[in-house]
Amino acid sequence: MKVPARSDRACFPPPGYVTVYEFSLRAGLRFPPAFGLIDILTIYGVCLSQFFYRVMSIVMGLIVLFIDRGVVLSSECLSRMGRLFSDAQRRISFRSKWLDIRTRDPSKGWISNFFYVQNDWGLQEKWGKLKELPIALHIGAEDLLRILKLPDLDALHYEVYYLSRYIYEEYLFKVGLSTQAGRSHAQMLKKSARVPEVVP
Repeated sequence: MKVPARSDRACFPPPGYVTVYEFSLRAGLRFPPAFGLIDILTIYGVCLSQFFYRVMSIVMGLIVLFIDRGVVLSSECLSRMGRLFSDAQRRISFRSKWLDIRTRDPSKGWISNFFYVQNDWGLQEKWGKLKELPIALHIGAEDLLRILKLPDLDALHYEVYYLSRYIYEEYLFKVGLSTQAGRSHAQMLKKSARVPEVVP
């Protein structure tokens, strides 16, 4: 980890480093980053520091939900559940008309609370232009139910409506993204089987 100087900017990390916001850790980001997150960032051509708290918490929540169900969140499944958008400053947000995803953004002064982490994962370091990917029309609701092993749409809506619980430390610990059990009852959760990482 490297602490930035007062003159440093979040969108211009030093070579070999990526910018990480303090709120991203509260949104479920852990290191090393989950494979699904690395894949999504690479495919969309953006970096970690472009994500608002809300989109980071949604993406990390979905990643944990999928891992907990024994699969890796793909960019196709993400595009089917919602869309990534960027504003004029290339900051990324998330919209979903199909699913009612509720999150609370507690971050204030987010642009000033950041630090640098050595980039050991080949992540994009500078802010990039979000690539507009087509919606994966070949993936329907029935496919998502099958992938996530859920009985019906009501069950899927329930999981996504309460998505914020999946970024709690005990769930991150359960799926192997965190080595710290943040709460006393975290040890009671059975750690999920490791999901094989697919080399692109």
